[in-house]
Amino acid sequence: MSSQSDPTSTGDNRLQPPDQEHGLTRLRQFSPGHVRKLGLTRKLRDRRDLMEDENPEEKARRHKEQELKPLYKELLYTIAHKMGKPSTTEVFTDSQLHQYIKEAFTMTEAEHNSLMEKVQSTEPPAYCLMATVKEAKGILGKDVSGFSDPYCLLTILEDQEEDRTRRSRPKPSKYVVKDAVSGDKIYQTDIKKQTLDPRWNQTFILEFGNIAGASFHLEMWDKDEEVSLTQKLEEIKTNFNSLRRMIKEAKKEKGTDDFLGNIVLKLQDLHCTEDNWYELQPRTETYPDRGQCHLNLKFIHKARDGTLSAGRSAYTNYCGILQQFVQAYISKQQSSAPWKGALCGEAQTLLELYATQNDLSPFLQDLAKWVAYSKLYQSLEVDSSVLFQQLTSIEYHWHQQELPHQQKQELGDSLHGFLQYGLCLVAKYRDIFPATPSATPKLHTLLRILVQICKTQAFQKLNPAQFELHEEVSDAIQTGTQDWFTIKKGLHQPMTKDRPDIVNALCRLIGEVQEDIKNNKDVWNRVFVSAVQVDVFTVVYHKFDSLLANEVRETLSLMEGQMEQPLAKSLFPVYLSLQVIHKDKAFLQKRGLLELTHFHEGFREALPYWLNQAFSTTQDRVERAVQVDELQPLQTGAVPIKHSSSAVDLVACIQPICQLWEQLSWPDPEEAFMLMVKITEDVCKIVVNYCHILKERVRVLSENSDHGSAINMLCVVVNDLEHLRSVLTRLPTQLNWAGLRDRTQNVIGESQFHNTLPSQLQQSQGILSREIRSALDTLGKKLNTDIETHVRSMSTRRRIPSKSTEDAAAPLMRYLEQELQYMNENLVQENFNSLLTPLWNNSVKILYQVATQHSQQEGLMVFCQRLLYTLQCLEQCFHAEGNGLPLTTLHSDDYKILKAHLTHNSLSSRDLLQKFFDRKIKEQHVYSGEKYGAVTLLTSYRRSDQRLRIEVLNAVNLLPMDSNGFSDPFVQLCLEPNHIFPEVEPRSTQIKNCDLNPLFDEAFEFLVSLEQCKTEGACLVVTVLDHDTLRADDFEGEAFLGLRSIPGVGGGKEGDGVNSQQDPTPAQIRLPLMHPKPNEDSILRLLESRKGERETQAFVKKRRQREKQSQEGIQL
Repeated sequence: MSSQSDPTSTGDNRLQPPDQEHGLTRLRQFSPGHVRKLGLTRKLRDRRDLMEDENPEEKARRHKEQELKPLYKELLYTIAHKMGKPSTTEVFTDSQLHQYIKEAFTMTEAEHNSLMEKVQSTEPPAYCLMATVKEAKGILGKDVSGFSDPYCLLTILEDQEEDRTRRSRPKPSKYVVKDAVSGDKIYQTDIKKQTLDPRWNQTFILEFGNIAGASFHLEMWDKDEEVSLTQKLEEIKTNFNSLRRMIKEAKKEKGTDDFLGNIVLKLQDLHCTEDNWYELQPRTETYPDRGQCHLNLKFIHKARDGTLSAGRSAYTNYCGILQQFVQAYISKQQSSAPWKGALCGEAQTLLELYATQNDLSPFLQDLAKWVAYSKLYQSLEVDSSVLFQQLTSIEYHWHQQELPHQQKQELGDSLHGFLQYGLCLVAKYRDIFPATPSATPKLHTLLRILVQICKTQAFQKLNPAQFELHEEVSDAIQTGTQDWFTIKKGLHQPMTKDRPDIVNALCRLIGEVQEDIKNNKDVWNRVFVSAVQVDVFTVVYHKFDSLLANEVRETLSLMEGQMEQPLAKSLFPVYLSLQVIHKDKAFLQKRGLLELTHFHEGFREALPYWLNQAFSTTQDRVERAVQVDELQPLQTGAVPIKHSSSAVDLVACIQPICQLWEQLSWPDPEEAFMLMVKITEDVCKIVVNYCHILKERVRVLSENSDHGSAINMLCVVVNDLEHLRSVLTRLPTQLNWAGLRDRTQNVIGESQFHNTLPSQLQQSQGILSREIRSALDTLGKKLNTDIETHVRSMSTRRRIPSKSTEDAAAPLMRYLEQELQYMNENLVQENFNSLLTPLWNNSVKILYQVATQHSQQEGLMVFCQRLLYTLQCLEQCFHAEGNGLPLTTLHSDDYKILKAHLTHNSLSSRDLLQKFFDRKIKEQHVYSGEKYGAVTLLTSYRRSDQRLRIEVLNAVNLLPMDSNGFSDPFVQLCLEPNHIFPEVEPRSTQIKNCDLNPLFDEAFEFLVSLEQCKTEGACLVVTVLDHDTLRADDFEGEAFLGLRSIPGVGGGKEGDGVNSQQDPTPAQIRLPLMHPKPNEDSILRLLESRKGERETQAFVKKRRQREKQSQEGIQL
């Protein structure tokens, strides 16, 4: 056994890889720069030697002899002398480990046996346990002060020593360790003064012979030193709690240390490496809780045989073993997925055993993994997260420990080399990391690794030169973009020097660039920005802007003065691609002067050719669409499409012209306005031409078709034109005239703008409207003729027809229902409504003409009843429960006149009389002024005895009818109409001589029923006359009082109990006197025409006499 008493063991934490004596002295005489150059020279020499060896079999044999077999012997030696349990959950036997390394190193059975014999003949190593006492906590306080002065004793006891010590011990001893072995095998830590949580961090190497039966012992003691009486008295004064401890101290022998606890561990139960807190165990149960001690235990070899891999350090061997295991694992998996750092259990066990036995620190192990994995990354499919994990571990260890000089240089070279390699991958990111969901995460991880490398303290100290990753990545992207563009340009070189071929080659190249810019904007930019804060889209866009500008200028310079239609056609895709690329400038983070800003100027010569091409192509497509159109609705059923195929094709044909405007996006405002004028003009020309060729198509198809088919085709044509008109209505929105107006308001006047574009559109819409009206008129004329025929058929007989009104109107209604249903199914709603309105107006005119031209007075009433019924049916038909014409359109002035005429003519004479008096009551109600005087009445109706009481109070302001300037007035009361009150005689007041304001004060009662009073038109006719003895009485005026307005008549029913018990309060009313207007009453004229009714004619004669006596028509 030996202790690490040298400075390396206690003070310096600098890690020294074992077996580094060979060559290390010679390396130290070089500066760091020389060491790096030396390393690079070594790598170049090795590569040169490999290139010179041209025989693959000889190369493989030499590699196995020089590289693999030494590593293989090291592993066999490790297996033969393994100690401790591995950390893996699965335990492997020696034969399993031998079988694994034989497969991993591709050794034959003979080679394995030969190497096994060599290993068995080597000297075994010295078995050691490296114990690091780190710290303790919660230990007992044995001193008067309540603290202790702890130190630890460490040793390994084997079975024979422990038994011998137990037999030779006469009585229990405090010192187990000291009594068991000699002093040179016991190791002691430093004494930590006055603490209960001591920290040592001291490492000791303890040798042992056989792990079986051996145990590790650690005892912790409190150092006891002699203290003066004065000092102890002072402690008592300051701390009375220590009095009991002082009494115990006095009983103890001077110079005897106090036992604090021990730890006993069997070596065969330990793992290769242990790092745990252990409970300090007591000798008795007095103080069972004695705290914990933190130990790090590791089984290592000393004096390991140096002939296994002569001249190589354990670190170098570890790197080679690790790389071989990884390659074997990846080749065995045979999967396309990248390796993510996983190894089989045998490989993990062997690596752990070898690293532990050779005392390789975790830092050196992680360094070896980084070097191996970073090399494998350049040749095999290794997941980038594996490298990122190792970088994180190296950064952690860098702050904890320090690497030897040689490993520092190796780490620096590895980090710097991987950075350069990573930047090369970044330059070719388009090919290595395509814009796919599976590849972009790999690019993101690689960039994070580069960022992490630059952030690590190791890289910053080992590479002091200024290294800005942001700039390096930007430079790599620009270089890669330049190389990528050069390669694509070479791939798309034209086969000939013809101008169209040159343009097509440029178009293909720009298409590649456009797709690349899109991928950079949508995919790669997120990766670069999130990982290294580099806006790859901006970098690439500016680079392509310069490259494309040069290519476009060179190509267009060859086309000057040579423009033709084929050449202009080939240039259009180039313009569109450049337009798309130029629009992407909106996503740039840094705006600057772009070389492609005015690229459109180079295409100005081709612009007229593009417009003419679009117009001629659209015109040809429209003509072909009409030629194959059968003028049938596209779709019938629940969701009908009532226009034909050519209307749909026309919209589709016009769409490319509108898209051309959007595609051009011509930046110059004035030139853009002229382009819009040209495009609008072309669309209007196509629409007008479509109307002409569609009419010709109707004429051709109608020649050999029946009447119904012709009407059907005409309906489809109307629908086509209406559909086209709606398309033209949407044209300003589709072409964004409002946006163009905003752009051109500084160069184009408001009047010029609106007088140019809208006038073109209005002219085309006017032509469409005229064609639609012409077609609708053709349909309407036929329907009007048929309607008039059906209406006139109702009055062709001299005698009144015997059939009913419904039967007489049925033929007309069936015809209309059939025709309107047909039109509704074959016309779009707009045109159907346009047809309904004139058709309704003409129907009303026809009915009025027939009604007024009927000369047979004998059957006029029945005929008008039929016409009125027909009018009502027509109204319902055209209104269609709200789906047809609105009522406001139906109820026109002509309709109202016709309905009134038919309503009156279809009524009986008695109904007309009631209408006449009802009209007079209303006229009296609205009449104002007392031009002919007024009469005052007091009226009431008693339901109890069915008596109507009329009290004539007075008359005022009567006209003087006699030569003396006065009148002899009296009032005549008469209930009308006479057929309602046939038994009621007229009543008269007394005559008041020479009085224009007579006071009558006379009451009259009429025995009439409530039902009679409530009849329509029932009224009291009040006539004021001037009495003459020798000639007829003169007419002063008349007034009409509706009986419904008299108290007691309105409100209840006859026989109502409440009204019968209580008489109503009479109402006083003042009625202005009126004079009838001669020959103005239509009802009176209608009654006059009914010559055969004597009662009616008597009434008419009486009213005509009143009109003659009236002064209403006398000019004053």
